[in-house]
Formats: sequence, C-alpha cells, structure tokens
Amino acid sequence: MNNLPRTLTVLEKIGYSLGDLAANLIFQTLVTFLAFFYTDVFRIPAATAASIIFAVGMLGAFVFTPAIGLMADRTHTRWGKFRPWVLWTAIPFGALSLLAFSTPSLGAQAKVTYAWATYSLLVFVYVANNLPYAAMSGVLTGNMAERNSLSAYRFVAVMVAQFIIQVLLLPLVLILGDGDKARGFHNVMTLFAIVGTLFFLITFFTTRERIVPQREQAASVRDDLADLLRNRPWQIMLAVTILVFVNLALKGGMYIYYFKYYLSDAQLASFLDGVGFNHLIAGLNRLLAALGLTEFRWPKDAPTSAFSLFNALGIIFMIVGIGFSKRLADRFGKRNVFSGALLASTLFLLAFYVYPPTAVASVVVSYIFHGFFYGITIPLLWAMIADVADYSEWKNRRRATAIIFSAMLCGLKVGLSVGGALVAGILALYGYHANAPAQSADAVTGIRLAVSVLCSLPFLAAVALMALYEIDKPLELRIEQELGARRLEAALPS
Repeated sequence: MNNLPRTLTVLEKIGYSLGDLAANLIFQTLVTFLAFFYTDVFRIPAATAASIIFAVGMLGAFVFTPAIGLMADRTHTRWGKFRPWVLWTAIPFGALSLLAFSTPSLGAQAKVTYAWATYSLLVFVYVANNLPYAAMSGVLTGNMAERNSLSAYRFVAVMVAQFIIQVLLLPLVLILGDGDKARGFHNVMTLFAIVGTLFFLITFFTTRERIVPQREQAASVRDDLADLLRNRPWQIMLAVTILVFVNLALKGGMYIYYFKYYLSDAQLASFLDGVGFNHLIAGLNRLLAALGLTEFRWPKDAPTSAFSLFNALGIIFMIVGIGFSKRLADRFGKRNVFSGALLASTLFLLAFYVYPPTAVASVVVSYIFHGFFYGITIPLLWAMIADVADYSEWKNRRRATAIIFSAMLCGLKVGLSVGGALVAGILALYGYHANAPAQSADAVTGIRLAVSVLCSLPFLAAVALMALYEIDKPLELRIEQELGARRLEAALPS
C-alpha cells in the first residue's frame, strides 16, 4: 500500500478537514468559554473552576493521551489504524459535549462533582477521537508538499469553527435560549453534537490510510519510548506545542474579560457605530422582519458585541495567513516560516500592554495583524509534527505515528490546562468577582497583563526553541526521498 499515489484528491482533503471542524466546535468552546461558563453560567467559584480545568487537563495529558497513543499504534483493522477511532468516538463525543455544557439544578458541591465528571469524560473521548485523527495526517500521504496542502485545508476548517465559536456562539446562545444563557448553551451544544457526529462520519468514509509500517518495523512500547527520547526534533516540538497552547488558552479565555472590564464602553459603542457595524445588524434585522423571520439577536451590550467583531476580524485574517502558509513553507521550509511568523505575531500581542482603555481601534488593528501572522503558523505546527514522525522512521527504521502525536497532544493538553487554569487563577488572584458591574483596579490590571505580556512570553520562548530544530528545508527533502525509496523497495516482490 505504500506505493499508492502521493497526491490527495480535493474530496479527501475536504473530508479530512471536516473532522477538525467538528472537533473544534467543541475544542474552541472549551478554550474560549469553559472558564466563563463555569463562573458566570453554572456559577462555580473561579478558584474551583481553575482546579477542575487544570487537574482534568493533566489527567488528559499524562493518562488518557499516552494510553490512547499506544493503543492506536497497535490497532489493526481493515480500515487502518486511526480511521476506526474517528468512527467509534463520533457519537460519544457529541453526547458528552452536550452534558459538559448542561446546567442541571444541583447544590454547590454537586455542581462541582458534575463538572469534574462530565469534563473528565469529555476530555477522554476528545483524546480518543482527536489523537488518531491528528495521526492520520502522517499516514494519508508521505509527500511533504501534499502534507502542507492537507494542513492548509484542515486549518481553514479550524478557522471556520473558531469563527463560529468566537463570533457567533454568544448570539446563538441568546437566540436558541431566548435570552437564557444556560438553556442557550444546552441548545447550541445539541446542534454542535448533531453536526459534529455527521462530519466525523464523512471524515471516516472519505479518507484512506496509505503509509503502512512494514512488518519488520513492528516494535515494543519500550522501543517506541526509547525512539522518542532520542528524537531531538520531537523534544523541541513537544515544548513548542505546550508553549503555543498555553498562549492560546490564556489569551482566548481572557479576551472576554478584557472587553467587558478594561476597554471603555463608550469607546466600544462609538467604534461599532463608526465602522457601520450597528447599521449592518439593524439592516439585517429589518430584512429578516420583512421576510417574516425572527430577528438576529446580536448581544445588545457594546463590550460583547465588539468582542465578537474583534474575533471575527482576527479569524478572517488568520484564514488569509493560512493561505500564504503552504507557498512560504514550500519555498523557505516550515521551520523558518514558523519562527518568523510567530515572532511577528507576538509583537502585536505585546502592543496590547500600552493601549489605554479608549484605544479600541488600535486594539482591533493589532489583533488583525496578529491574526494574519499567527495564521501562517497554524498549519505548519501539525505538518512539522508529521515530519517528526518521518524523522523517527528515517532514523530508527520503525514508524510509531500515534505515539508521536500522542506526545504532542499531551503537550497540547498541558498547554491548555496551564493556560486555562491561568485564566481562572489570575482572575482569582487579582480579586475578580463574577458578574460584578465593575472590577477592582487590581483585577483589571491582571486582565490587562494576561492579554499582553503574560501571553506573549510562551510565544517568545517557542521562537527561541525553534533555533534548535534541525529539520530545515534540505533535510525535509532528504527524508522524503529516502523514505520514499525504502517504501518502494519494500513494496516490490521479493
């Protein structure tokens, strides 16, 4: 099977990408709104929410992820190693997503227990679904240029999901809950569960695993772990993955507070009027009313409305950045493009520290540029992880795709857990009070630091680490050519 055509069809790329869209409807909701949901909707204390997010994340990172990685690498079915996991977890993923964002009428301690249980189960099923899904990118094709293209398709789908969550989730919550946020979250997650399950099934039926380890490559768990420990590019990418997702969880979870409590309400309202946004929403509602439909219930308060517009513009320019990613990586190599774009994106995050509460336009413009440069890096991170699996096979003559991706997803969980816990932890440390009309100066300072200086530090550390990553453009080509020759030789009749 290793000598199958190297070029993937557009249908297969789209089918594969829909799996990430489905997973990210939930993932992006967790990153952006879990702390908010626990503190402001389910009414769990911020410090307790931080403990749940951190502890369950660590469980996912150090228990669920390695276990699933080892099992996936040793899965043998007529569908392949990884595709069956996408099929098996499709319905449980949807059901647990709904339960995790439900708000049953419980006492204070029972709420905490419910949150622990549902979030733990959701993280387990997320790992069982997303780890094999991510590992599939390393076995659908051995062509690194095709891998860059596949990653670009995949992360456009991710950006679509991110747009839905960061821009449209709150309006959907209001529309589907008729103003009741608890009921709205429940109804939105029901919709996501149905759509997500359908998309996972499409992913399963439209993809095919082509890179199959030869029998002589079979290895023990000890061999797999030993290969990892000797794999320096893997070590670097693990650290980079942790740092990137600390940033994503911290800034993603904190922005809603930044808009609500730091930026000036009056300036936010003026900005929305000045760019014609309020006029656009009013015109849309007049059109819907003329057609006899229900109006689009966009959040009425300026901070929430501006926050959604802010996210929309950032995501649009991330998608633009993704569009440049493949061409730049094909020309200059993934490592160089990733490092340069990540550094540029970080500079625009640091700018948030100097902006006063009235500088709404400057905040939005900085985020647009941050989104563009960060968008360039998005497909490259996971394409480089697939390259690390090739590097391991090239060095050791054994392929262990899932254990490598499980290690990276372990890093992802650590990053998200640390970043997500930092959101709730910083709020608690600086004296945040949920649903208060205003926050103390200390709480506002903590929010301001979190979205600028604190979330920039992980990115800067990741840029520094990439200087030690040895898989540059010439080595990429050498690995691809030598592995291709080995696979062709193994496929020939003896």
